Amino acid sequence: MDIKTPKQIVSLLDEYIIGQDEAKKAVAVALYNRYRRMQLPKKMQEDITPKNMLMAGPTGVGKTEIARRLAIIVDAPFVKVEATKFTEVGYVGRDVESMVRDLVSEAVRMEEKDQFDHVRAQAAKEANKTIVRLLVPGIKKEKRRNQMQELQDMMSMLMPNDQNANNVPEADQEEVTDEIRNERLSVAEQLDKGLLEDRDVTIEVEQAPKINPMGNMMNQMGVDMGSMLNEMMPKKRVKRTMSVRDAREVLIQEESKKLVDYDSIYQKAIERTSNNGIIFIDEIDKIAAGNKKTSGEVSREGVQRDILPIVEGSTVQTKYGPVSTDHILFIAAGAFSESKPSDLIPELQGRFPIRVELNALTKEDFVKILKDPADSLLEQYVALMKADGIKLIFTKEAVDKIAQIAFDVNQGTDNIGARRLSTILEKLLEDVLYEGPDMAMGEITITEAYVDEKLSDIITNKDLTKFIL
Repeated sequence: MDIKTPKQIVSLLDEYIIGQDEAKKAVAVALYNRYRRMQLPKKMQEDITPKNMLMAGPTGVGKTEIARRLAIIVDAPFVKVEATKFTEVGYVGRDVESMVRDLVSEAVRMEEKDQFDHVRAQAAKEANKTIVRLLVPGIKKEKRRNQMQELQDMMSMLMPNDQNANNVPEADQEEVTDEIRNERLSVAEQLDKGLLEDRDVTIEVEQAPKINPMGNMMNQMGVDMGSMLNEMMPKKRVKRTMSVRDAREVLIQEESKKLVDYDSIYQKAIERTSNNGIIFIDEIDKIAAGNKKTSGEVSREGVQRDILPIVEGSTVQTKYGPVSTDHILFIAAGAFSESKPSDLIPELQGRFPIRVELNALTKEDFVKILKDPADSLLEQYVALMKADGIKLIFTKEAVDKIAQIAFDVNQGTDNIGARRLSTILEKLLEDVLYEGPDMAMGEITITEAYVDEKLSDIITNKDLTKFIL
């Protein structure tokens, strides 16, 4: 894990999230405490549990974004789940342990990517050799079958990991003359110089496995029937034609799988999950007992009691092996507009010792959100229009007006936080985005007057505001 101090973490979060300093500081400290814990003796490490966090605040103020960016900053496995998707044991719905299984799968993906990066140079070398052979094929030898070969074919179907027809060495499949060999050398040289990137080549790839409708049910029990069946059945391969550039990436992936040790990947992924994993449980307020809307539904208190042992610390069986949740960091969040954190069962409340309240966004916050973050909303629209050769400019007065409208509409209707800006900008730039591809290269300036012209009628008509903004 790349170690960053709490101040460095907050500084990086500031690049993407406006305001909410208290929440940023709290998550930064909680994360750095993991590093502190790892410096202690093993015995003491086991006794120190993560300081899980409960964030309360209106929708669209940055709760999810704080947790998501946090995971990216420290390169930690991260999953976001919604508490309302789970049901009490005995009912049809997602099992609470599935959140841990999802987290392990994400850790495996991350670990696999790291391992692939390490072997990429070697895999690329092998991929280029394959491309050369495909561009300059040898002379196919006539296949003579006998009883022994048929027996070998039957064995390869039962044990697909052994050498089969697809893995027969090239020398046994084709004859290479001096002329072909010289041509291959010439093509390899052109390939190294990047002269053949757009040339088409036909390659064989593994066919994507079909979705098994029973797969989700079995996965809930920690059993991946799809993977088990795929291991038993021979791999079906299909031919696809693509550019050399794209074919190389596909072949690099296949070659990388041969070069890495998956047992090691799974073991490291489990360790990564146990020590660095982050699970973000959204909408936890919707399963609080104080929420009147949940009356008559599947027991929400039962869901809380099912989540409790996961947060407290338990061992979850996954297809990659058992995973301990003792030191996974849990961040729960909710608007708590119709309930309060104290409506959660006391045992669950106690497992989220850090409480942070996020503030509703002001007009000044909206102005900063539009301009300041990396890849801000305005930058995104400027970049989109640049693709059509058009320079899009927003005046300071126009930005202030957009922010004021977003604030006013949030106050007058449902408060959806920063998400209101996306809705307003889409409506404001609707004509520009539509006409852009057919316009000659030029410059478009969004002024305060233009904002008024496009949005004033909608804002004054409250009925339209509800549907359009």
